[in-house]
Amino acid sequence: MQLVHTIADLRAALQGRGRPSLVPTMGNLHEGHLALVRQAKPLGDVLVTSIFVNRLQFLPHEDFDSYPRTLQADCSHLQAHGCDIVFAPSERDLYPEPQTFTVTPDPQLANMLEGHFRPGFFTGVCTVVMKLFWSVFAGSSGTAVFGRKDYQQQMVIRQMVRQFALPIDIVAADIHRAPDGLALSSRNSYLSASERAQATQLHDALQRLSQAALEPGVDLTRLEAEAMQALRAKGWHPDYLTVRQRSDLQPPAGTARANQSVALGAARLGKTRLIDNLEF
Repeated sequence: MQLVHTIADLRAALQGRGRPSLVPTMGNLHEGHLALVRQAKPLGDVLVTSIFVNRLQFLPHEDFDSYPRTLQADCSHLQAHGCDIVFAPSERDLYPEPQTFTVTPDPQLANMLEGHFRPGFFTGVCTVVMKLFWSVFAGSSGTAVFGRKDYQQQMVIRQMVRQFALPIDIVAADIHRAPDGLALSSRNSYLSASERAQATQLHDALQRLSQAALEPGVDLTRLEAEAMQALRAKGWHPDYLTVRQRSDLQPPAGTARANQSVALGAARLGKTRLIDNLEF
């Protein structure tokens, strides 16, 4: 396995090695990331995992400086899972000058939910992903694998790839969960022991919301409000618990439709903001 830090070294390492597959990450890898690596391995001739904590997608009050950086351990995990190249640029490597050109996503998709509560987040995501795509694929075809836990993010990226006619297949991998149902996340490490025991309540709330949303004649707005209040009563600070159409993340017209809907949630427990979703 090769560890490279610059775009020039990455392209040199990829030279003549066929069609790449890419798993973009911010490091601090857990079993959910490694599941993406395993899924991506047979989808190309050479597997690249990128590790980069992208300042552009953090708001000023968020955890950019404290986000866990564990490159040595990450590389050990990746080598054991058959990764061929780790691309771990510094900010100076990836942004050698101020990134004044950015990729602004479609506001109809990107300004709701995560984009509403984290303004500018998807511009930062799209900009770094576009730069990673051109660094890895350099105009050739390939595959990139993203986790479905970031449901809205993978939809935004898929739309970006389509509208820019990039020859890249986007694969959305299923959420990897702990045995008690908690979606794996690097930010789970921020939870105290008591908070970790409570953390499954977000997934539980989404399960109840999705089941109730299929009842004939149900008022979805009322259901969502009740779900938010139930989490607040348990000490959470929810940003949203909502039912949307899978196709475009718009609210369904009337009641939710089975096999076409998704329940999404984002809530803060103590100082840790968790997100999750459940298709139904």
